[in-house]
Amino acid sequence: MYGENVCPNVQQPPDLPALGALVVDSGHGDRVGEFRGVAGARWSLRPVGGGVAWEAEPHRVRPALLMEQLRARAARLNARSRGEVL
Repeated sequence: MYGENVCPNVQQPPDLPALGALVVDSGHGDRVGEFRGVAGARWSLRPVGGGVAWEAEPHRVRPALLMEQLRARAARLNARSRGEVL
């Protein structure tokens, strides 16, 4: 029969967010980052406002809630006001 050998537990890859969209990587302690693109089977993310990028597994990434977006942007601005190198 058609579809007999299809595994029903296979997860479809999540939809790609827009470039620059803020997302949360649960694989790295709920770290908030900007989506930068696809790197092989992983997604490339970077800290809000710049910094060293990291790779995340797509199934562990979700869109950031408004509260998480505001918190990440406020942390960036606070660090900048203290003169920290970012």
